[in-house]
Parts: sequence; structure tokens; C-alpha cells
Amino acid sequence: MSTSTDDLREQVRRHYAESARAVTEGSASSGCGSGSCCGGEREADKFGEALYDAEQRGELPEAATLASLGCGNPTAVADLREGETVLDLGSGGGIDVILSAKRVGPTGTAYGLDMTDEMLALAQLNAREAGITNVHFLKGVIERIPLPANSVDVVISNCVINLSTDKAAVLAEIARVLKPGGRIGISDIVAEDRLTPEERSERGSFVGCIAGALSKDEYEGGLEAAGFEQVSVEFTHEVADGMHGAIVKAVSTSEPEQKGLPVLQPAVEAGCC
Repeated sequence: MSTSTDDLREQVRRHYAESARAVTEGSASSGCGSGSCCGGEREADKFGEALYDAEQRGELPEAATLASLGCGNPTAVADLREGETVLDLGSGGGIDVILSAKRVGPTGTAYGLDMTDEMLALAQLNAREAGITNVHFLKGVIERIPLPANSVDVVISNCVINLSTDKAAVLAEIARVLKPGGRIGISDIVAEDRLTPEERSERGSFVGCIAGALSKDEYEGGLEAAGFEQVSVEFTHEVADGMHGAIVKAVSTSEPEQKGLPVLQPAVEAGCC
């Protein structure tokens, strides 16, 4: 039986809401802290907090590291600079937003976008505990980013784009909100080109970050179709047969008015710090 887009999105929302509650209620060992959210029963060192070095983990509240669900460390590859505006898609417990806010400094801004109330509440708590003030958390979906066009210098994301059921919309939205010359530094799960969508589904679930993964060629083609240049998709570590954690980079070159996309007004924030 096929699963509708709304059903898949609700499965993802419910899965990550449960993960946030596990951290908040002190039962993270059964939630994300063991790497079980994206990673399922695969090795914990391929997902979650183990992908951040000790120095970075030392900059963060414990709950932020316990809530790490990702398959990489986008802040390590995004080359963030003082004064920049950075957007984290699917910001979860806020680990990458907090690290980004520290990198861009008080003259910069870090946005986190998430659709899950429980994760947004946890991220706000973590930002306050970390003493970070240049952060803004927004509620919304990554297929429709609630920020104006031409407003962001860098977009990062950590093992979230594979969860979208409309990846073309996500990539188009990233292109819309980026300034000309803006860039992406994304960690994601990517399949080898030899695997069919059916074979990807056999290797793991959608909410487990496997079944919804694009292939390397599909990712590169999707970014190019959205108007990106200097596109690269590099595998970093295998998480299942033919499925890899990957670093995705690209540069936006289009002027916003040439993208043919509406300019959205900023959403009401879910909360700051």
C-alpha cells in the first residue's frame, strides 16, 4: 500500500517529536543519544553526536548533543564567516544552529527551521543554556521556507533533505532564499547510482533516513536544475550497503527575481533565546 505525502510527513514529525521528548524527559538512551534516530540499529559512530569533535561538543549543552540526529557535521564544511546569516533546515535540538551562531558571531545571525514543536522547544532551551542570543527558530516545512528571497548567505542541513517527499521544492526554496553567491554545506544520506528506489527502500525506512535518499546523480542534477553551480556530492562513510553519509556543496548564482519564485514574508518565530 502506498503512503501519502501527508502520512510520511506525519510519521517523520511524530518520530522526531518522540526523540525530543526522550531527551527532555531524560530517557535519551532510548531515543537519539545512541544514534538510533536516523541510524536505526546501525553503528552509533555513523550518526549523531559522535560526528562532532570533543571541542565542539564542549561548546554545547548536554541536551543539544543528546538530541543530535544527523549523519554528518555541516558546520565543519560550511566555512562560516563572521557577520553572515546562516539557515539550518530541520534544526532539531539546535546543535548546528548554536555552533553556527558562535561561528558567525554577534554581527551574524543563525536561523533554525523545524516543523516539530517539541524540537523547537528543546532548541530554544538549549540556545538559552548556551547563552546564545543571535539565533531565531522558525516553525515551518523545508519545502516552503518562511524567509524572504535573497536573505541568507549560507544554508546548512544535517540528514534532513532525504526526509522530504518533494526534494525539488526544497532545492528550489534553498536557491530562492540564498543571496547570489550564497552557498550550501549539507550533510545527507545519498545512495550510489547503482541502487534503484526500491533497493534503497529495502535497506531502511523513510524515517530512518534511508528509503527517501537521492542517488548521487539525482542530487547533482537536482541542484543544477535549481540554479546551482560548483556542485559536489562527496561520500564520507557507508551507513548501509550502497548508502553513504555525504557532504553536499554548491553555490547559488541566480538573482532572486530570475528564479520565478514568490518572495515569502518572515514567519512568526517559534521563539528565540
